Amino acid sequence: MNRFIDERKDNWQRLENLLEMLRGSSLKYLSKTEVREFGELYRRAASDLAIARAETRDAKVISYLNSLVIRAHGKVYRSEGEGVSVLRKFFAKELPREIRASSKYSLTAFAVFLFFGVFSFFLCFYAPEFSTTIGLDSIQSAAETNTRWWEDLNAANQIGSSQILTNNIRVAFMAFAFGAFFGVGTLYILMTNGVLVGGVLGVCYRVDPNFGAGLVNFMVAHGVMELTAIFLAGGAGMMIGYALIDPGDLTRGQALKKAGQRATKIVIGCAVILFTTGIIEGFLSPSGVSPAIKYATGALTGMLFLAYVVLVGRDEPVPGPA
Repeated sequence: MNRFIDERKDNWQRLENLLEMLRGSSLKYLSKTEVREFGELYRRAASDLAIARAETRDAKVISYLNSLVIRAHGKVYRSEGEGVSVLRKFFAKELPREIRASSKYSLTAFAVFLFFGVFSFFLCFYAPEFSTTIGLDSIQSAAETNTRWWEDLNAANQIGSSQILTNNIRVAFMAFAFGAFFGVGTLYILMTNGVLVGGVLGVCYRVDPNFGAGLVNFMVAHGVMELTAIFLAGGAGMMIGYALIDPGDLTRGQALKKAGQRATKIVIGCAVILFTTGIIEGFLSPSGVSPAIKYATGALTGMLFLAYVVLVGRDEPVPGPA
């Protein structure tokens, strides 16, 4: 019996170590190599248990192996029916924690967008030739003729909503994906969108303040969360870019992989946000309801999201910056 134990105890100890690593977690937290190793060690332990029961009466060994196999079995088959719990864990813990941990990148994205947006607004407001330079002559014509293009969405909300959603996701994805160019691509997307949004508002308010106010009334219900999603995606792209610029103690490949795993969680959250804002922008924003309701919607969604990020998922340590 001693020989039986000596030949197999290293495998049992390794399985114990892997189970300790998985305390409170599932196999998805192991690497692919470790998952394969776990499965092999589990099968060996189950075989050893059968041998121990058949060839020995050592109750301690049988009890130990039985406990080890039961614990390993629970991890192997835990994934069945785990889909809902995985989603719940992601939105209740992982996503808000990751947004908090990467807040410096998101705030930087916001600052870049805001700077170029304000800059473009004042240039288009006080220097009409600048709006021509950035291609906003059609916006000026619409303002001069009081052509409220956003109201056309009322004619076919479903079509308008799907088009808006597709465009918003495209912008957010570009802000994220272009971070692979050492963050420069992300900065470009934020700058150009800031210039465009600020420029459009500047032109509208210059031509007719009432027209500009009408555009803001349209934007406010969905705009708070829509822009938040863009800033989050831009921050995720900057995280990728910074990992390439300063990988720290890791290789660039390792740093990129680590940052990519974190950034992907944020981008998934952005997709959910943009899906919601796309519906609001397609149905509520162009409707004829009171502007007060639209402002309240924008304020409420913003405050709820802020509360979610600040308060949810506080029961676990926040991961360090990339």
